[in-house]
Amino acid sequence: MKSNNTIKHFINTMIQGVFWLLPIVAIIIIISWLFGKIELLVGEVFRFIGFIPEKYFFLWEVFAVVVFLVTLYILGHLARTKLAGLFEHLFARIPGYTTIKELVGIFNSSKKGKNQVLVVAIKGFGNAGYNIGLMYSQKESIIKDHYTITLSMSPIPNGGFMFEIHKEKIYVIDNATFDNNLQYLLSMGVKSFTEILRIEPKSIDEFTPLCEWIKNNE
Repeated sequence: MKSNNTIKHFINTMIQGVFWLLPIVAIIIIISWLFGKIELLVGEVFRFIGFIPEKYFFLWEVFAVVVFLVTLYILGHLARTKLAGLFEHLFARIPGYTTIKELVGIFNSSKKGKNQVLVVAIKGFGNAGYNIGLMYSQKESIIKDHYTITLSMSPIPNGGFMFEIHKEKIYVIDNATFDNNLQYLLSMGVKSFTEILRIEPKSIDEFTPLCEWIKNNE
């Protein structure tokens, strides 16, 4: 019995490591690919103006880094303009693009307005106490004054349940993000939100009611 518990603990801990590592690896791969393309382009520019990149390796690398950072800044700026909407409209015609975009958007906790991901405390799924869940959108449910809350599973958060909760039973955990909630789930509660957010425990009345949060963000 003890052996089975040890194996189960090892597997659960290993899975936590995989889920923790995946986003880091994905980001590194994307950044490395983009930097590699820019570095190649910078090398071609050097050759075009008569320089041999291999003889000016340090200058070549510095210039590539500068171009890379400027490119990221420009992309970030364009993402806030109508031009980004035009590109999205064109790419939306490609089969599967919209689905992939929506899936990526779910995990983007920096979204604003009615598509921002909120970490919330809700009343109602036990005889006492609260549950911590996610609001992937602040759009009102088909049921008046209700909003959709997702309760994810632990330690594997790629499953869960959706509930329609009355707005008066929803409290926003300020400054908490999707990533914070993911840490909480992967730890299976070993890490509390006070540790993750580095704050002191609060009374439920100290959290922002959803009604007030929506009013302040209109």
